[in-house]
Amino acid sequence: MYRFILFIILISIAACKSSHKGTPASNEHEYTNQLINESSPYLLQHAHNPVNWYPWGEEALAKAKAEDKMIIVSVGYAACHWCHVMEHESFEDTTVSKIMNENFICIKVDREERPDVDDVYMTACHLASGRSCGWPLNAFALPDGRPVWAGTYFPKKEWLKILENFVKIKKESPDDLEGYAKNLQEGIQQQDDIVLNGSDQSFEVSKLNGIAENFITNIDFKKGGRKGAPKFPMPNNYEFLLSYHHFSKDQKTLEATTKTLDEMAFGGIYDHLGGGFARYSVDADWIVPHFEKMLYDNSQLVSLYSKAYQLTKNPLYKKVVEETLEYIAREMTDQNGGFYSSLDADSEGEEGKFYVWKKSEIDSILGDDLSLIFNKFYEIKKSGNWEHGKNILYRRTSEEKVAKKFKLTTIELQNKIDEAKALLMKARDQRIRPGLDDKILTSWNALMLKGYTDAYRAFGEEAYLNAALKNANFIVKNALQNDYRLNRNYKDGKSVINAFLDDYALLIDAFVHLYQVTFDEQWLNHAKELTNYANRNFFDSKTGMFHYTSNLDPALVARKKVLSDNVIPGSNSIMARNLYQLGTILYVPDWVDQSKQMLHNMAETITTHPQPNFYSNWCSLYLTVVNPPYEVAVMGENSKALSKALMLNYLPHALVLGGQSEGTLELLKDKLIEGETRIYVCQNKVCKFPVTDVNKAMELME
Repeated sequence: MYRFILFIILISIAACKSSHKGTPASNEHEYTNQLINESSPYLLQHAHNPVNWYPWGEEALAKAKAEDKMIIVSVGYAACHWCHVMEHESFEDTTVSKIMNENFICIKVDREERPDVDDVYMTACHLASGRSCGWPLNAFALPDGRPVWAGTYFPKKEWLKILENFVKIKKESPDDLEGYAKNLQEGIQQQDDIVLNGSDQSFEVSKLNGIAENFITNIDFKKGGRKGAPKFPMPNNYEFLLSYHHFSKDQKTLEATTKTLDEMAFGGIYDHLGGGFARYSVDADWIVPHFEKMLYDNSQLVSLYSKAYQLTKNPLYKKVVEETLEYIAREMTDQNGGFYSSLDADSEGEEGKFYVWKKSEIDSILGDDLSLIFNKFYEIKKSGNWEHGKNILYRRTSEEKVAKKFKLTTIELQNKIDEAKALLMKARDQRIRPGLDDKILTSWNALMLKGYTDAYRAFGEEAYLNAALKNANFIVKNALQNDYRLNRNYKDGKSVINAFLDDYALLIDAFVHLYQVTFDEQWLNHAKELTNYANRNFFDSKTGMFHYTSNLDPALVARKKVLSDNVIPGSNSIMARNLYQLGTILYVPDWVDQSKQMLHNMAETITTHPQPNFYSNWCSLYLTVVNPPYEVAVMGENSKALSKALMLNYLPHALVLGGQSEGTLELLKDKLIEGETRIYVCQNKVCKFPVTDVNKAMELME
């Protein structure tokens, strides 16, 4: 009977919500729980709830076993609006907290710090609800941590019903809970089932073309992005389409990419005053953003827009990169070179308040003449284009049309828009700012480090390289241990969480890219040793793939492997690409073979799946294996200037090496000629006749 009641309640109220964020905690603290000693801003926001929260760890799990209490695992992150709505409605309520404290051991998890824990219980949510899930994630588990059910946001009334029903089931039908746990655990463990593919099938151009065709069927060619709403920037999807276009000259894949980039840059998802992108657009037109800004989005979009600029020379893309990196430097960078995690969607308890404007405000700040132009340029209306008579800045009309309307040249128009933006930025800076999650995550910092190197390649700005180097040195000092073990997090001098596979994979990738713009072999050496460490501590020889957690980590309900790609590419696909690139640069054939084995394991999935965008980074590796990269060695006294000029071009098919000396790399051996700087274009270790001119080198790579 209780199972039936619980089933009806849960099915009727379980609804997964997109993540938003709420107001900070009060400064008056009647209650303090075990989160008070944590460094995560998200956990600290809950440190004064009347709920007796514990952080994830042995203390909480041991207490649950000792007291034979079920566990509530509540997962969220600092930029999560509905997490904070539920906190205010339920976790700050003494009636709710009394039931939770008396009957459960309550654990709070920052999903950004502990993605391993989040993945287990999120998978449980998908299996238990049969639908898409999000955050806040609230899971019920047995004292040993095995989940019995999981859902997302619940209003207070529904949350109380769920709590009461689980209390009743635990008391009267505990065997039922054991059955739920057994079924869910089996389902979780089966999610990442993959078999070592022993076949030696070749990777084929025809199958690569099929992947691209399947990609295109999911594109909205009117507004860009995937069809429908909401629309998420998925940078790695368009990285694949750009590189595929480079090899195939297929115009449809280029159009899919440029249309998406144009619409995002014109849309409200882009912060036209301060630079940077919001996490996603709630509508199909990129107009209404969910206003939180995440480091992982902006870092990858910097890379994508930089590469798109190299290919198209569209000045809009350059402007987006410049403004986004100004935002990163201004608001998201620690004085020591680390990068912060996110900015809230909300300020003063209202979503987007920091970013939106009433027309009367704009008119008052800019004056009649300037506001007339600005309002036309950014679709500002007296009635507003969003909620409560307010306006989101977005564009629909080209500069040429607006300039013609006001009898201006495009340069004169841009000067006036820049003047207006500076005035509004000054006014916006007086507003109460959204909250900042200032924890520093190794994996996300690696993405931003790579973003800076990609921007440096595209534009040659030394400030971008300096920022990349400062961040790389910060990571080496604060996250990298002597044995090449990494820590995941850093805040207030504390770095305590053992890193996960994505931390290693993304940092290896960033260091390989940093070597290519500096020719400093220390970055290749770091990448090599991190790869060795990952192979020792994460690799599963039975499947040829990598676990997400290290051999050193305490066991969870299941040891997961991340096989698909999301807004951040999956850790296995990144490692596979790393092994291919590093194996080529360092001349380690075993790593290249290991990479190809991983790709063999995934080949059938990515070549037959109707939506290969879920495997976009694997698709990029498939493209690389079908079209092996050039090894481009730039050797001699003028190597930095020549390589800098070379890398202004779009080179998805080239690994760039070199320097003023041959160093230790096998690929550079016997290529230094005293008094000359030469460019060697090689493929599979076979080199063409060296040249001294960048344009001639590009011709050799045609």
